[in-house]
Amino acid sequence: MEQYVECGSSSGASTPKKTSTPKKRRNLINSFSDRPRHDSEITTALNYGSEEESDEEEEGIAELAVPRIARMFMDEDDAEVNERSANATLERSPQSPRPADCASTPASPTPVSPTAMEPSNKFQFEWRKFSTPQIEPHLRREPFSQISGPTVSFTRPYEAFIAIWDREIMEMIVRETNIYAQQLATTMLENGTIGPSSRITRWHDTNVNELYTYFAIVLAMGVVIKSRLNEYWNTSNDIFSTPGFSTKMSLDRFYLLSACLHFNNNKDCNSALLTRPQAKLFKIKPIIDHLNRKFSELYSLSQNVALDESLTMWKGWLEINQFIPNKAATVGIKTFELCESQTGYLWRFEVYAGHDTSAFQEDDPVSGKVPALVLRLLNGLEHKGHTIWMDNYYNSPSLARELKIRGFDCAGTLRTNRQFVPPELASITKNDMIVGQLLGCTSGDVDIVVWRDKNLVAFISTYHALLATKCGDTVKPTVAQDYNLNMGGVDRKDQQLAMYPLERKRHKVWYKKFFRRLLNASVLNSYILLKNQSWEHRKFRKALITDLFTAHRAPAPNPKSIATSVHSPAQYSSINPKKTDRLRRQCVVCKKRTATYCKTCQLAMCTYTCYEPYHTAH
Repeated sequence: MEQYVECGSSSGASTPKKTSTPKKRRNLINSFSDRPRHDSEITTALNYGSEEESDEEEEGIAELAVPRIARMFMDEDDAEVNERSANATLERSPQSPRPADCASTPASPTPVSPTAMEPSNKFQFEWRKFSTPQIEPHLRREPFSQISGPTVSFTRPYEAFIAIWDREIMEMIVRETNIYAQQLATTMLENGTIGPSSRITRWHDTNVNELYTYFAIVLAMGVVIKSRLNEYWNTSNDIFSTPGFSTKMSLDRFYLLSACLHFNNNKDCNSALLTRPQAKLFKIKPIIDHLNRKFSELYSLSQNVALDESLTMWKGWLEINQFIPNKAATVGIKTFELCESQTGYLWRFEVYAGHDTSAFQEDDPVSGKVPALVLRLLNGLEHKGHTIWMDNYYNSPSLARELKIRGFDCAGTLRTNRQFVPPELASITKNDMIVGQLLGCTSGDVDIVVWRDKNLVAFISTYHALLATKCGDTVKPTVAQDYNLNMGGVDRKDQQLAMYPLERKRHKVWYKKFFRRLLNASVLNSYILLKNQSWEHRKFRKALITDLFTAHRAPAPNPKSIATSVHSPAQYSSINPKKTDRLRRQCVVCKKRTATYCKTCQLAMCTYTCYEPYHTAH
């Protein structure tokens, strides 16, 4: 006699256990012999139910003329759905290492229609056992209707890079950098921290060509690894020499650009008009918005997409710092990222700076911070058939149904204490199951599977059902194998970036280090955009750096020819090199003789008493 556990609706009420006479059952595990498996057979088993639909399969789906989102709320099916849900049971496998078989209740010889399996209420989950026989995964999966890959063709690394960092964003950075240099010099004058030998006194406005050259030098530092910044400008005749850096830009100028690099005017920051998360990201917000727009415009994602978090290391004090022990950086700036599973292309990202709870509604299951985050990252991909792979931080039955309504499939691990998870599954412990055993139930469009491996692992999916395969001596649900294949998109991106650590240099300002991280990710995206198999990643970066130097080799502007140079004090030269006496001139304010003057105005003035009043008045 085989035992089943009844599983009621999502309200949490359970019904008494009952027994039934076992019927003829269908084994969900493919028969494996002892002979070695061919690579093609192993690949087929691992990807079962996850491959793209063929023409024949699409023709079969085309017979369902009513869209899925409409069929979910059709009144004609309510009675049939509720009648089947009243006798819903949770499948439980017999006490053996193999997974649970299909339920032993009588079934029609043909599979149940997907239309009849869908719910009548958006957040009413009537959990029941899987139908017999189960519907093939590719029939339940949303048809993928998009051509993946770059939306624009490129022939050189430089073309792909400037498609992201176009002249518009570079001119904005140049403008804000020049403004900030003036603001920095003024602040130093007011605080009395500027001196004749201060580096800021040698500042002159930058331009787009010089900024592209600066970017190329930063990228070169990711290819040529040195422990100290000044060692890149080593021109001595030894094995440690890298004379190429000094020919492109002086070390002092590189320090100046790094210190004055800016992306948003400080005077435009009005805390009264910004939320707390927006105020924290104000300094880097223009770059984040620009890259999100460019990344999504230039590339169309394939069917499998991974949503996960990434971490940029920052060990200093920062209010938005996060600790994630399973990440390489462990502590730093967290970003939620949507990446293509196969290539690691970063399509959209969001920096964590706290959650704005003003828009949350307690009575709406998908208005929480995590579901709202997922829906924001997926905005623009609706009804194209993408499958979203997420871990248990994001997944929940309510979110899975919401994504299904919007034309997505989703799969991944699940925390069994989520809302709408049946209490029979939520209360199962490790000791209640044996290794290799599977339990599962479905609400028609959302499936939940609990698998006992070394520990209990729960999965949620919109199309996998309770199918399983055998890998050696291990029985695994199909959703677990597909999850391992498709969840690593964000980690794949991080691994490729780790080879060229632009952001490893120490910074005192967090958003400048994070900018280098974004610059590094944009180069990887450019490499994927080129889509040329003959280019290796390292070769691509070296060609890009060379092209940037070639296309923007214009010399830096002459400081004497710039009318907008920073006003800074200086001392007249010595009258006699052997003595300390200096040339003196009459101050334009107090008329006293002084040895200091303004380098831009070329007028003599006392540094501490007359310099600030004169420039404030003029």
